[in-house]
Amino acid sequence: MSRMTQLARVGLVAVLGLSLTACSGGGEPGGGASSGASATSTPVTITYSNFISNGGNEANLAAIVSAFETANPGIKVEVKTLPYADYFTALQTDVAGGTTADVFDIEYANYAAYQANGVLAALEGVDTAVYQKNLADAYATGGTQYALPSSFSNVVLFYNKTLFDAAGVGYPTASWTWADEQAAAEKLTDTAKGVWGDYQPISYNEYYKVVAQTGGQFLSADGKSAAFNSPEGIKAAKWLVDKSGQTMPTAAQGAGTADFDSNLFKDGKLAMWHTGIWMFGAYANASFDWDIAVEPGDTTHASAMFSNALAVSANSKNKEAAQKWAVFMSSSQAMVDTRLKAGWELPPIADKAALSSYLTAGKPANRQAVLDSLDAVALAPSLGENQAEMQDAVNGQLTEAAAGRKTVEDAVKAAADKVDALLK
Repeated sequence: MSRMTQLARVGLVAVLGLSLTACSGGGEPGGGASSGASATSTPVTITYSNFISNGGNEANLAAIVSAFETANPGIKVEVKTLPYADYFTALQTDVAGGTTADVFDIEYANYAAYQANGVLAALEGVDTAVYQKNLADAYATGGTQYALPSSFSNVVLFYNKTLFDAAGVGYPTASWTWADEQAAAEKLTDTAKGVWGDYQPISYNEYYKVVAQTGGQFLSADGKSAAFNSPEGIKAAKWLVDKSGQTMPTAAQGAGTADFDSNLFKDGKLAMWHTGIWMFGAYANASFDWDIAVEPGDTTHASAMFSNALAVSANSKNKEAAQKWAVFMSSSQAMVDTRLKAGWELPPIADKAALSSYLTAGKPANRQAVLDSLDAVALAPSLGENQAEMQDAVNGQLTEAAAGRKTVEDAVKAAADKVDALLK
């Protein structure tokens, strides 16, 4: 399952049942109210619950922990790692049972619900200028920082250079618009050979982004109602839906099924593909030449960004030590070096020069497009406790429109009505 698919399912289990009455810090006995032990005082042990290292980066996390403990000899970090698929259910249980770790991973998609329920400690004295501004701002509410970004990944436009060359079509550039992408996709589509010009999932995760690319808004300014039942929102839905059966496969032809798009690209049958940078490794040894570009926009660019973050438990007995670890894990040179060497997502730091080694780390050649995409990003809307149902509502209505069972206008209106009802 791709990260994009997983992200669409996070919401409900991540936030239901959050309760301040059960929230508890994970500090070990002996820490007391003292937060940052010195090298000569009794060492403090803080607990850190995470999903980010699961599946191959456990040793990389251990290396960062070791560097932190060397720099902070009075603090020990006890790590608990869970699979992504299990993590948020376990976190919900920990919150309800009073066993929350001192520091724990969250995602932007569920930040607002945790913050609103008082689960997150306010962070004090953090130099947020070291982080990419849009990422740091994403985890602040009312001018107060409640979490620190620990990594990010984004979506770019993959393209098969071999297919472009064969069709005599110029490669995508950062200045491309939707019109450029559509014109190229039409030239590159050859259904007789099973070759498709484009693939962009007809889904919530793509929809909120393309709404932003039209200059529209998914939610109202106060976040209390849907704003996408608008000319911009309808145009965005048409951009996705109108590709189906024209320049990309229909659901009946396999679109939307597990790994269909990935396999299509791997088989050299897909010219352009909107997907995330987490897929780079899968195609490092592809039999054809490929590269990436910043995603085209309509009236503006807006690249989807997915972010992980570190939060300190509101009831941690060791907040100062916990915050030191959160800062180190999100901004230290040891973290940056480890992530870049391992290809373990990207550090959230503002200093692009410090990411220079990433640009020459292998395919794709144009890794600069990843950093260029940060100039205009679209973060997922904060949908609150009914996030999963709202995503399902949008997905369901877009599917109805793509299948021709509803007009795009009717589907968008129905989706907006459902979102409105769930936001109340």
